[in-house]
Amino acid sequence: MFATPAFAQAAGAPAGGLLNSMLVPMLLVFAIMYFFMIRPQQKKMKEHQAMLAALRKGDQVVTQGGLIGKVLKVKDDSEVEVEIATGVKVRVVRATIVKVMGKTEPVES
Repeated sequence: MFATPAFAQAAGAPAGGLLNSMLVPMLLVFAIMYFFMIRPQQKKMKEHQAMLAALRKGDQVVTQGGLIGKVLKVKDDSEVEVEIATGVKVRVVRATIVKVMGKTEPVES
């Protein structure tokens, strides 16, 4: 059996464009992930933090556990007192408030 010239030749040097051909799609995938996943999540976090910063007495809120109540007291940066039924007061971590259902009017000074 004779070896054909195609099998007898030595292997050529690797192509120089291999890095460029892999780098461009990787950057494209990262850009797509940034605009469709990371950026909207950051925007949603900023909106949630602004909502929590604007909490005040009288707002009707929903917690992560599904409790609906009225804010009685905003104690400090991490705690809120919520009335979930007449005479039933619960201390809630501010970060667990998911939604403000009803805002109170600002007090005129």
